[in-house]
Amino acid sequence: MGRAEVGTPKYLANKMKAKGLQKLRWYCQMCQKQCRDENGFKCHTQSESHQRQLLLFADNSNKYIYSFSKEFSDGYVELLRRRFGTKRVAANKVYQEYIADKDHLHMNATKWLTLGDYVKHLGREGVCAVDETEKGWFVTYIDRSPEVLERQAKAARKEKQDKDDADRHMEFINKQVEQNAPKAKSVEYTELKRENEDEKITLAIKANKVKTDLPSTSGLKKIQTNERKDDSDIFLKPSTSKMPISKKDDSRKRSALDEIMKMEETKKEKLNRKDYWLAEGIVVKIITKSLGEKFYKQKGVVLEVIDRYAGKIKLLESGDKVKLDQAHCETVIPVAGKLVRVLNGGYRGHKAYLRKIDVDNFCVSIEIAAGPLKGRIVQNVQYEDISKLYTD
Repeated sequence: MGRAEVGTPKYLANKMKAKGLQKLRWYCQMCQKQCRDENGFKCHTQSESHQRQLLLFADNSNKYIYSFSKEFSDGYVELLRRRFGTKRVAANKVYQEYIADKDHLHMNATKWLTLGDYVKHLGREGVCAVDETEKGWFVTYIDRSPEVLERQAKAARKEKQDKDDADRHMEFINKQVEQNAPKAKSVEYTELKRENEDEKITLAIKANKVKTDLPSTSGLKKIQTNERKDDSDIFLKPSTSKMPISKKDDSRKRSALDEIMKMEETKKEKLNRKDYWLAEGIVVKIITKSLGEKFYKQKGVVLEVIDRYAGKIKLLESGDKVKLDQAHCETVIPVAGKLVRVLNGGYRGHKAYLRKIDVDNFCVSIEIAAGPLKGRIVQNVQYEDISKLYTD
């Protein structure tokens, strides 16, 4: 019996029936043919074309099963990633959306007999996090794309930095508490009692007046009559014999000033600490092998910074120009006495001289070369926070 002609009622009825999903047991994956009923499927299995496909399948059955399983798994995981992302969702819900496509690959052609077996396979392979509940199996896609891994690494570095700042702040507070602990113990607190209830309590605070010895006017006249050797000899320095300043108080003032400076340094370090460090004019080393052995471990100068995280680099030996992300480069530490640029931290953007290299702790000491902070020595600067400046 021939097929119905286009436009006839029979043709339209066949199209309407074929539009929806049919039963899975009447589908032949080798021939990719969907039958409408049991009689149609029986007739198909006895056809010559189906017998030829069975002979091909018998020659290498593992190859076909592996191909069908991989195609089914790729389609299911792709739908899960694109449609639901990293949200927890029922495995059967994803499967129902997957089979809604009429041209999908059916599960009866794969090596998994049930959806539960396939979900367990995803859990063993680490593609998804799976868990079984009373409502069935649930899956959560684990995104391992390079962009997500890079974001996670940046978030981990930022969290570690914030944690280090909090630890240093707590350490400073604990140190202040320990310093003031002896003073608190030496003070004895007594209860305030009044012998007479009508008596008024008054507090008298006395301020000690400090007298300074200034030179008398007669002394100034004598100085004016004498020959002046220097303008600074006209006025006598006031005597400090009546204003003794103990070394202990001076050391306390200095320590308090040091603590304030340390807090300012920590604040400046936190504000200027960024996740991008490339700068024009610095020398970097290529650490990726994706460009080939020709460029691996080669040094170059950054000519231009693109979108903060990438740069145009000119190789020093060959003169070739490449565009690389900062993740594929590392800083270059010159010998002591050379100019470097601070790329991160409290002194970001400053030029400095490299004074000392601490190989054991992977840090250096630098001296600011220009600006208001010229001459300041900064210690314990990490290798990745500085890089050599290019000079012709």
